[in-house]
Amino acid sequence: MTDGIYTLANDVVYDQLVALLNSIEVNVGKEIPVCVIAYDNRVDRVRAEIANRENVTLLDDVNLFARWEDFSKRVWAAHPTALKTWQEQGIPGVNRIGMNRRYCAFDADSPFERFIYLDADIVVMDSLKIIFDKLNENDFVVYDFQYKSPNHIFNLQSPKLLELVDKNRLSTEIFCAGMYAGKRGLFPQEQRDWLVSKLEEGEAEILFMPAPNQSVLNYMTMRGEIPVYNLALRLPDDQKTGNAVTSSHFEARDNILYDRGKRLTYLHYIGLSSKLFSRISEGENIDFPYRDIFLHYRYLHEPEKRPKFITKPTPYNQAPSLAKRVLKKIGFTS
Repeated sequence: MTDGIYTLANDVVYDQLVALLNSIEVNVGKEIPVCVIAYDNRVDRVRAEIANRENVTLLDDVNLFARWEDFSKRVWAAHPTALKTWQEQGIPGVNRIGMNRRYCAFDADSPFERFIYLDADIVVMDSLKIIFDKLNENDFVVYDFQYKSPNHIFNLQSPKLLELVDKNRLSTEIFCAGMYAGKRGLFPQEQRDWLVSKLEEGEAEILFMPAPNQSVLNYMTMRGEIPVYNLALRLPDDQKTGNAVTSSHFEARDNILYDRGKRLTYLHYIGLSSKLFSRISEGENIDFPYRDIFLHYRYLHEPEKRPKFITKPTPYNQAPSLAKRVLKKIGFTS
């Protein structure tokens, strides 16, 4: 059985991708195969980076992506307002359609029989064995706390939602699409066609437009009757940990984070702009949570290039000054 790790990237998230790949190398191992799925055609730096890594490949076959991009277009064409709203915002077609390329991991001709998908803004802290082990008994495994915020997955104002989704599943099987584990062949073409037909019958109104790919994947597991096994709900309290950068209590020891003494499986820098990681990698002294963890893994193999900061750090979420706000308002700054 072939196990592997997928991620999705382009040159915009290059620095985050390097940190992710280095963290996998150190904390999972050099042997596990990793496949980087091209978000779009901006992958020159990505291609050069993975050329030096024996276990890492790049998947940039537009023919493989086409079937999922077509699926995404059909899904959102069924939505009552999505395409019109995005067009008014200057977005042609489906918003962030490249995100849907990750779902080619489910195709029957994909490289890995069982896989873990990780967003590029993740740093792996442990072996991932706990997740692969659960795939022995489950088809779909996650480890996050998104179930506490279903309003970021589905349109909770839709009267159809509780007609289509069991209330208990809504409170226990919601997940973040930044990390999940699954199996090849889980969503065959016939099932995708059936899902689209249900959306076209009016079910599309339950989808959450601001997180299009995440909402759709949750819909696919819910309506496809695929149980979602969430370690955050199943593990004993003395074993589970958090994993989001928004948690401020993690402790760092030897470049690993611990949650009240328990080693994290992964850290997700969710909500932080990719521009932030590019700017700090270019030497701009910006402070953000667990910055040193990112910098350690980003420059693991080239410590001499790690930025050396001499100025006082600027908080990443610092509000702009009044002068800057005024200049922006009148169009003198972007």
